[in-house]
Amino acid sequence: MAFTPRSEDLLLVVDLQHDFLPGGQLAVAGGDEIIIPINRLGRRFENVVMTQDWHPPGHISFASSHAGAKPFDIMGLPYGPQVLWPDHCVWETHGAQFSPDIELPHNQLVIRKGHHDVVDSYSGFREADRKTRTGLEGYLKERGIKRLFIAGLATDFCVNWTAVDARAAGFETYVIEDACRAIDTSGSLAQAWADMNAAGVKRIVAGDIA
Repeated sequence: MAFTPRSEDLLLVVDLQHDFLPGGQLAVAGGDEIIIPINRLGRRFENVVMTQDWHPPGHISFASSHAGAKPFDIMGLPYGPQVLWPDHCVWETHGAQFSPDIELPHNQLVIRKGHHDVVDSYSGFREADRKTRTGLEGYLKERGIKRLFIAGLATDFCVNWTAVDARAAGFETYVIEDACRAIDTSGSLAQAWADMNAAGVKRIVAGDIA
């Protein structure tokens, strides 16, 4: 399978932020290893969009916001089960900023997600209540984008939810497996691939993009 990016294709780069990189508050193992490959991929695409986790202090998804809770506990919240995380990507902090090693100067849009304090948001399209939209779908459709190629962090959460929602919105969707890394807590990675496969998301590697 080989792809030559066209004008209706877009590279969607998910959450390459300090807190998800080694040394960060919610570091994804090997997260820094995908930055150079993503920079290379970016040069092949006319269109690039990035997402950015952007939480207020005391966000509902933080374990520290719930008495007696520990990171990676699962809690039932009004919108469904929620993994509780270490405090991360708090707006206006270093951890929320993009890595300075990213070289995507033609990035056209940053979608910030998770900025509502009472609902989490893994997906670049819809928050975890599955109702509140970010506007990304409308932006991409107005731009005439047909195919999305997704890379970033983490495979089993924000990449997964973004890819599944992209398919639900009608986009042909590819996850670039070796340009992603996973958290993989309690079988989350295997479940994520099962969810993506069921949604019709296609799994490729960076070498498939010419």
